[in-house]
Amino acid sequence: MSEVEAKVVLLGKNHAGKTCLWHRYFRNKFDEDCQCTLGAAFKSRQEEIDGDKVKLRIWDTVGDEKYEALCNHYYRGATAAVICYDLTNDISYDKARFWVAELRRHRENCEIFLCGTKLDLIKEGKKKRQVDCKSVKHYANEINAKVFETSSKSGENVWELFYDVAKTCLEKRTANPLIGDQGLLSLRMEEPQNRKRCQCQ
Repeated sequence: MSEVEAKVVLLGKNHAGKTCLWHRYFRNKFDEDCQCTLGAAFKSRQEEIDGDKVKLRIWDTVGDEKYEALCNHYYRGATAAVICYDLTNDISYDKARFWVAELRRHRENCEIFLCGTKLDLIKEGKKKRQVDCKSVKHYANEINAKVFETSSKSGENVWELFYDVAKTCLEKRTANPLIGDQGLLSLRMEEPQNRKRCQCQ
């Protein structure tokens, strides 16, 4: 049994769903009036994978363009990045691609997870999909990233996403113990049943 620690950063445009995703994972709650993050918020949680423990140190960053330069500070030393975009807003997906380019320029070894949010709005018929799943999958294959479509309102694929993040970080850190930061906090979580990757049809 091993225990590793990993820094994870959430990136994306304002209103792309980063903070709601963060609250659903840590508090298992959804707030319709969730406020945008000012600066950054930090919290840690522990996942257990086949007897090994992974402490995820997750940073929720500001999405306002005027603060983009500050994000470099938050993703410095990150093992993985979850880049969020609103499935009903193609502009937010364009911004996600911008963050991929930034990470590749400044943190080329960072594992990337593309996270489409607000899946519930599409399933409930409240808004139309503007980001094509197959196009995202093709782009993800080009940049060696993983793709998840999530709903912070229902919780769909949220825990599956972070479990995969933890698993990927474990594999990476086990192969190279020198990657990442030390001194993380640890919070136990109850693992959901039947975890699986979100697959595009």
